[in-house]
Amino acid sequence: MYIPIILGTAREGRRSENVAKFMLTEVKKFGFDTEIIDVRDFLIGHTDNTGKSNLAQKYSTLIKKAEALIIVSPEYNHGYPGELKIMLDMLYAEYAGKPVGICGVSIGQFGGARMVEQLRQVLIEFSMVPIREALYFGNVSSLFDAENNITEPDFTNRVQKFLENLKQHLR
Repeated sequence: MYIPIILGTAREGRRSENVAKFMLTEVKKFGFDTEIIDVRDFLIGHTDNTGKSNLAQKYSTLIKKAEALIIVSPEYNHGYPGELKIMLDMLYAEYAGKPVGICGVSIGQFGGARMVEQLRQVLIEFSMVPIREALYFGNVSSLFDAENNITEPDFTNRVQKFLENLKQHLR
């Protein structure tokens, strides 16, 4: 089963990249085929839902192949990054009925909770099925050590529960 991880920010120094890489390892261990779809690889200057650009066609191919999605996104100013919205807006029909799990990331203690709630609304509009479980990676500045290993072993159990919930939503 192919379940890619969307990394939802293009900012330099993004700490959510550590989270995406951690999730990549955990999703593979769980037995899903996965990769990171980096928003940096799909940057366009404006919203374009024509599907005609090479980037849109490449993204469409990945999403059509996916049985579900995982989105790892930071919370910026109580919301999700604009480049994530622009990338998501490239498509519509390809998302229909796909389960999606959300991983919120923040330097604060709440792990992107406001972003997760806002993103859920958008994903529902795309006819996606956000799972009940979300993962909140708060205090991300101290959550990973110098070698980018997660410092809280409990996250492995949380990820297992998250992936089990996602698996239950697969068709």
